[in-house]
Amino acid sequence: MRTSAFAAVAVLAGSLLAACGSDSGAGGGTGSASGGGGDVQNAKVAFLMPDLASTRYELQDKPLFEAKMKQLCPSCEVIYQNADSDAAKQQQQANSALAQGVKAIVIDPVDSAAAATIVKSAQAQQVPVIAYDRPIPATPADYYISFDNEKIGSMIAQSLVDHLKAEKAEGGILQVNGSPTDAAAGLIKKGIHSAVDPSGFKLLAEYDTPDWQPEKAQTWVSGQITQFKDQIVGVVAANDGTGGGAIAAFKAAGVKVPPVTGNDAEVAAAQRIIAGDQYNTISKPIKIVAEASANVAYEFMQGKKPAGKTQLYNTPSELFVPTVVTKENIKEVLFDSGIMKAADVCTGEYAKGCAELGIQ
Repeated sequence: MRTSAFAAVAVLAGSLLAACGSDSGAGGGTGSASGGGGDVQNAKVAFLMPDLASTRYELQDKPLFEAKMKQLCPSCEVIYQNADSDAAKQQQQANSALAQGVKAIVIDPVDSAAAATIVKSAQAQQVPVIAYDRPIPATPADYYISFDNEKIGSMIAQSLVDHLKAEKAEGGILQVNGSPTDAAAGLIKKGIHSAVDPSGFKLLAEYDTPDWQPEKAQTWVSGQITQFKDQIVGVVAANDGTGGGAIAAFKAAGVKVPPVTGNDAEVAAAQRIIAGDQYNTISKPIKIVAEASANVAYEFMQGKKPAGKTQLYNTPSELFVPTVVTKENIKEVLFDSGIMKAADVCTGEYAKGCAELGIQ
């Protein structure tokens, strides 16, 4: 399953690169904003990201989106802003972008409900909104691009459950969810429950982590360790940050770290998997969604209305399939594919583990 999922992602990535902003998803559109249309020379597009808690936005999403837009429209300008987990700040950033005359807004919302106001304001000015990674359920955006978040939750949880059963573990599971204001976190949570609830393992407790903050996840898990002690045989964490917080809690308590999940395939998570501290993560190459978002934004800016491959929350959508990564396939999925470089991961204490896995 993991090999086929990886192949599917590779095919999708290839098709996106081949498309290069042509007719990907165009025609018969249902978006509510038409975009500027016509000549897009020197046009502006806003790229609004939600937080600094996840390193990916500054290190990957931003440069990848900018590079693709530069390729599609050399004279276009990307207005990038990061809201640092502040929904009000993101609203101000969106208002500023509209005042500067952007022809499209690509937004990963801090608060999925609050972002409805941004959508309404933009669409009132005929500026299309592309929801990026996190959906905006209350007021449909013009397009939604993401990896399948519910699938992510079910995949990381099922991977953990299968491992615990193979190890004949006896006990219960902790569930560390993402931010309660993030609709994507709600989808991941739903997916986790779909695998954990029928697993036969007791769900000891679960927690919605405010703003995805690793420190808050660590504090909560520390309390659960005190309460449940050795009853905890696994932790399903919704992303690598909360997973890292959970692992830190077990280490601080001086007890053995049980298998812990993650999601995002951050460098720190890859290192923890190599070291044996984290059980899995999800590879969802950000290049895929960043470039797809640039392609769709460019189509809207030309006056087209991409139809999407599916619908989610009454929004034309494109949802890509991710890949579960464990120690068994990390070399193939993250390193042989070129997503990560050994030089960036196999440093210091991780060099030995990389060598044992043939990562070089």
